[in-house]
Amino acid sequence: MKINSPYRRKKARIEIIPLIDIMFFLLAAFMMASLTMIRLQSIKMDLPTATIAMREFKPDMVNIAVDKAGDVYVEKKLVTSAELHTYLSNKFRANTNLPVYISGDKDATHGSMIRVLDVVRREGIQKVSFAISSPGETK
Repeated sequence: MKINSPYRRKKARIEIIPLIDIMFFLLAAFMMASLTMIRLQSIKMDLPTATIAMREFKPDMVNIAVDKAGDVYVEKKLVTSAELHTYLSNKFRANTNLPVYISGDKDATHGSMIRVLDVVRREGIQKVSFAISSPGETK
């Protein structure tokens, strides 16, 4: 004979909402832990050359070179910052779609490259690229 319990028997259920909360907490905890493992120190490195570098010369483009001393050359002529500003201003007035290629010596400082880029951007020139050399090319 089967005796029934006076209490109603409930079926067991797995609640998924608390499990989702736990998984999001674990995800956030692991992300925060992994961020503390990253070292945010910069080291001196020799950047590699591009494997598919091609020289592209157009008659209307401006080539600006920066040597390791921080001197700026436009079309192989040494210029000051004011002369560069004037030269770019005149060129940009003639052609508002002026492309500018900035090439720097391997040992040029980051600050000198950024100063040249800043002068170019102040003129309103939007087409700015950094020239690179192919691995087999020698200067």
